[in-house]
Amino acid sequence: MTISFRASDILAADLAAKPLGQPSAEPLTGEIMTRAKVFLDNPTVTAGTWECEPGASRWEFTTRGEVIYVLSGRMTVHQDGGDPVELTAGSSCIFPIGWKGKWTVHETLRKVFVVYREK
Repeated sequence: MTISFRASDILAADLAAKPLGQPSAEPLTGEIMTRAKVFLDNPTVTAGTWECEPGASRWEFTTRGEVIYVLSGRMTVHQDGGDPVELTAGSSCIFPIGWKGKWTVHETLRKVFVVYREK
């Protein structure tokens, strides 16, 4: 099976909305709304598109990792003990298993994501 989608063309109204929270992340600046559409979900991989409103949150990738491609918006990611990295449209980023730090979304962010889990 081939799964194809144009994440940048999906209307925000067609994404499922929910507040950011555990087990994904801990909001640091009050409620942060997210919207997503998952196209693949199995025990080892989940993939789709995700949108997040501005705000700061704490992320800990203890049993999973994530690869993203930013379609629009802007955020800064700051790994514990590391330097901050700004991500904008066209940026790719890998958060390996064990990554811990803070994400600060400055402008509503839309990304394509692939989450992988330990077996």
